[in-house]
Amino acid sequence: MHTHMYEEKADHEKAQYAASLELAESIPSRDNAPRHELKRGLKARHIQMIALGGTIGTGLFMSSGKAIANGGPGGALVAYAVLGILVYCVMMSLGEMAAHVPVAGSFSHFAYRFADPSLGFCVGWVYWANWAVGVAVELTGVAMLMEYWITSVNSVVWSIICLVILLSINVFSVKGYGEIEYWFSFVKIITVVIFIIVGLCVDTGAAGGDHIGTRNFHLEGGAFPNGFLGVFNVFLTAAFSFNGVEIAGITAGESANPHKTVPSAVKQVFIRIVLFYILCILVIGLCIPYTDPNLLNGSSNIAVSPFTLVFRLAGAKWAADLMNAIILVTMISAGNSGVYSSSRTLLALAEQGVAPRFFTRINRFGIPIWSVLATCLVGCLAFLTSLQSSGVVFTWLTNLTSVAGLITWVAIAITHIRFRMGYRRQKRDLKDLPYVAPLFPFGDIFVIIIGLIIIFGQGYKTFEAPIVAGEVIAAYIGVILAVVLYLGHKIIRRPAFIKCADMDFVSGTLPLSKDEPENFSEYEGMPRYKRWFYKILNAIA
Repeated sequence: MHTHMYEEKADHEKAQYAASLELAESIPSRDNAPRHELKRGLKARHIQMIALGGTIGTGLFMSSGKAIANGGPGGALVAYAVLGILVYCVMMSLGEMAAHVPVAGSFSHFAYRFADPSLGFCVGWVYWANWAVGVAVELTGVAMLMEYWITSVNSVVWSIICLVILLSINVFSVKGYGEIEYWFSFVKIITVVIFIIVGLCVDTGAAGGDHIGTRNFHLEGGAFPNGFLGVFNVFLTAAFSFNGVEIAGITAGESANPHKTVPSAVKQVFIRIVLFYILCILVIGLCIPYTDPNLLNGSSNIAVSPFTLVFRLAGAKWAADLMNAIILVTMISAGNSGVYSSSRTLLALAEQGVAPRFFTRINRFGIPIWSVLATCLVGCLAFLTSLQSSGVVFTWLTNLTSVAGLITWVAIAITHIRFRMGYRRQKRDLKDLPYVAPLFPFGDIFVIIIGLIIIFGQGYKTFEAPIVAGEVIAAYIGVILAVVLYLGHKIIRRPAFIKCADMDFVSGTLPLSKDEPENFSEYEGMPRYKRWFYKILNAIA
């Protein structure tokens, strides 16, 4: 009797899910209003820049100094290298699935479809909360940055202006979002390239007149002054810095040619991680001793950001103003990406039937308007909690999502293993996939092991005597949220794990075009000067 009821419920859920697979379509209204779809308005250069721009943010510009202070120059390099490899493995796995099934919602949808509906529910809501609260963090940061220049205006005004800008970018056109994010990312890239060049000049004595060399790697304690724990402490900082790189997978649902743009973006992630992150950490470690107290203050004070300190060593007195402007652009960019990614995740959750159905409404511009507005509203409410004198609620909200990126990456790796198992079980040929992730399954196993170690080990200090229950809960509240969401959905909805034979590898896919020339370029039809201009930008970036 119970088995029969369970089977009927499972069949009902499968039928409900099958009816909502096409995530790129809106739900028609009762008055037979015309249906609108997400528009594939993102070009190859947009996807590539978004993939890169998602990895360059305040975590690099402001928190990298803290990483070197905690782990030493060698420890920070090792931690960022390990996390860089992890992120690349995540992007390869996500790229394989997103290129084959280019839909909005990406990893939440993939987990729901190829692994376990409860996992899709969990990772979807955790990721949405991560970026919704992230919008509030950026609004707070913008207010602080503007106070550096102008103190006569209430800081809330700047946050409101920033929120209006984010709304304006995200409610009209995905192409507009892509274009603006392209230039935001370009500014960040140019800053990083200039920083690396200037930093190397400072280290060699060409700028500043002091030949530093590897002196700071041979201070007392050496390159690893705090040993293994020093390296481990940097892992969470590095994970926060890399958070956002997975947005490239979400953009597949609105890419003009996901079969080519997604694999191209994935392939460029590794070299850019090495070029930007590893070199930046190396330059900071070479130029600034890990014992410099300013490194610990750089995450909250632009005037002592490690980038500012290196520029000042080169004799640039205006470095603080420059970095304040760059970080302001970075925060607006992060908020912009936050609104975009969380709104598409909320759209996917609504299509799966685990969020209100009105979030599936898409306007004539191809924007999930209610999902965008809801994300901005929640971000605004979270921002208001930061205005309290204690700020306790806001601190808990940020702690709630501190490990959301790592949870998402582990879920992507698990889903990709299930995706490949089902693909093989159904006797499908890997050659039919637009992109095949190398190193399978070792890359996914590496992500799962390292990710879980960091997730459960990041709060180890709270278990040192005396143990305070509130601090332990605060450190692991993000993990607690994920467990509650997963078990709650599993207990209430009782979904079965997706069997390999039942996996759907067809719905939501786009046909591979055999007629498209290999040398097809999005620049075709542009005037020659524009073609060369964009090619030069892409070469730099």
